[in-house]
Amino acid sequence: MIATGVALAALALFAAACGTGGTGTRDEGPAHASAATGVVASPSPSPTPTSRYREVDAVSLLKEDPAVSTEVKRELKPCSGDDYPVEATYGDLTGGAVNDIVVNVWACGDEVGIGTYVYRDVGGTYKNVFKAEVSPVFSEIDHTDLTVTQQVYDTDDTTSNPSREIVITYHWKAGRFTERTRHETVYSRTGGDAAPAQDN
Repeated sequence: MIATGVALAALALFAAACGTGGTGTRDEGPAHASAATGVVASPSPSPTPTSRYREVDAVSLLKEDPAVSTEVKRELKPCSGDDYPVEATYGDLTGGAVNDIVVNVWACGDEVGIGTYVYRDVGGTYKNVFKAEVSPVFSEIDHTDLTVTQQVYDTDDTTSNPSREIVITYHWKAGRFTERTRHETVYSRTGGDAAPAQDN
């Protein structure tokens, strides 16, 4: 009789522990899928504006461009595998509806820049609006300006040791690129520090 009473008391205590206020595994119904996986639901992202970026095949663009010289087109072949000596950079230089493209071309052997071009979208077609083919040359986008770097060699200079470097900054104005600044650095022939020349 005493044993039966103890058993009933233990059963009642166990039932109370598993009630709504206990420490069981769950007090309510099934958990949401996000809670089960540890993922917190987040609001849907806001719609983003239409991208100004439109990727193109830069090699084909150059090959089909009559403004690109025969010498540069001759270098438009893979250096190894499918890697062409071409680099394309997209950005806003002319304020058009679609980003402009700066294309640099270099020679496979010595990786010296042999041509640089800017293409602007005009009615859905990219048009050449700038070119420089005086090697070695390289261009890049600086905010909304075009920066063109050209190294100048004397007759006895090696590829790794130019005499001067000229950096020209262009800005798009009235339908064309106009020169804003020109900075020239003259390198010391004795191995000392480079001496910047007077800006124009």
